[in-house]
Amino acid sequence: MSSRGSATSHRLSSGTSFRSRISFLMLSMFATMASFYVAGRLWQDAENRVYLIKELDRRTGQGQSAISVDDTLKIIDCREQQKKLAALQLELEKARQEGFVPKLDSGTHTKKKLLAVIGIMTTFGRKNNRDAIRKAWMPTGPALKKLEEEKGIIIRFVIGRSGNRGDNLDKDIDNEDAQAGDFVILDDVVEAPEDHSKKAKLFFANAVEHWDAEFYVKANDDIYVNIDALGAVVSSHLDKLHIYIGCMKSGEVFSQPSHKWYEPEWWKFGEGKSYFRHASGEIYAISRTLAHFISINRSILRTYAHDDVSAGSWFIGTDVKHIDERKFCCSSWSSGSICITS
Repeated sequence: MSSRGSATSHRLSSGTSFRSRISFLMLSMFATMASFYVAGRLWQDAENRVYLIKELDRRTGQGQSAISVDDTLKIIDCREQQKKLAALQLELEKARQEGFVPKLDSGTHTKKKLLAVIGIMTTFGRKNNRDAIRKAWMPTGPALKKLEEEKGIIIRFVIGRSGNRGDNLDKDIDNEDAQAGDFVILDDVVEAPEDHSKKAKLFFANAVEHWDAEFYVKANDDIYVNIDALGAVVSSHLDKLHIYIGCMKSGEVFSQPSHKWYEPEWWKFGEGKSYFRHASGEIYAISRTLAHFISINRSILRTYAHDDVSAGSWFIGTDVKHIDERKFCCSSWSSGSICITS
């Protein structure tokens, strides 16, 4: 009787253990299948996002308006978040490889994100202006690279090409750039007064594709800039996305062809013939998302006679914060301005 009871008890215990192992195995299989399902859905969503972004780039590259302006800004924000997520994933993977043990001095240094890219609009026959800027406030040679590494600021002169491609005007700029190394040469822009607005637009598009910075700044070649003061102003707005900073103004629209500031499309500005609020053209800054917005929509963004008016028009009707920064009104250093006219 005793042995029979022990055998029965052993079988019951074995059966319970077997059923527990089966339950655990089924639970593990279910968890694994659920993980694969979730991962698959996330992968599919990621693939869909990639397809939509590629389709947007393809259509806008052909001059087609694929989505609304607000949706474009939303996609830009999404891209910014994806970049941050990718950076965090890289840091996580590195931590895993290191066994989650932080190192006080790994001997490696993360590349510092740029604060600003400054494009100085110049043209043929203005070498004296450029040399004056190089002597006054724009570093040259190794100091230019040092400015990038220590303060995250890049400065370049921006110029187009001659209407007679390859002539002495182009050769002089190529030679100057070979010596100084401080130019952005826009091959798709003919250097002419009527194309100044197009040049500003393509500068922003070119700059955001080549440098990842928080802000992109347009300046004229007849002003002197306090780089430290400029850096301090834009740094105070790092927590905002769609930012347009400048000395905001309006002004009369001139319809007389003989006038210096003639606007061929004056009739678009109504009976009052007054421009909408926009940043003065001496110097203004836009945030990264706005530079991406210009780059994506370059083929459909309208330009007017003046580059500052054109830039202001690109942000009308969008969720953009206009910052009327009086320090951008070029006057005198004593007034606290970041720039003065030469």
